[in-house]
Amino acid sequence: MASHKPQEKKGVTVWFTGLPCSGKSAIADRLAEILRSKGYKVERLDGDIVRQSLTRDLGFSREDRNENIRRVTFVAKLLTRNGVIVLTSFISPYRDIRGYARQEIGEFLEVYTKCPLEVCIQRDVKGMYQKALRGEIKEFTGISDPYEEPLNPELILETDKETLEESVAKVLAKLSELGYIDKTI
Repeated sequence: MASHKPQEKKGVTVWFTGLPCSGKSAIADRLAEILRSKGYKVERLDGDIVRQSLTRDLGFSREDRNENIRRVTFVAKLLTRNGVIVLTSFISPYRDIRGYARQEIGEFLEVYTKCPLEVCIQRDVKGMYQKALRGEIKEFTGISDPYEEPLNPELILETDKETLEESVAKVLAKLSELGYIDKTI
């Protein structure tokens, strides 16, 4: 008697990048909720959570930020090649390390959560921007450390102009268009 395996969907890493408080985590969390409810294998890799375990030994220098992303890339690559939709939310401010992640992972969508600095500052419930502006936090992206905007992301979400649900819908549409998820979502 022949056994039939259900056709596995291809995994993909959706790499959310943008300034702190630009909406990366909120969009990725909502997306994960929707995809899981439809039966997809989904993992969330979030900057704040990863830094509590996998990369707790790293600081925020350019070298440490790049090492943080290298480690996350390794995990995302393993999950992606095993059919998981990986939703990452990392500032990942430097183009070269995002390019490295794209090359290593292969099945990769860069999603830029574009939001003006002033709006990100207004959204900051932790007060990190204010501390950075007072000089209490060194190497803070957008204030004392640069953010290099993506040159050719698969998606740009203007999170100051669209709702959370509109942003999520754009990502779902792109995943569907590229064949990673069914068109019925």
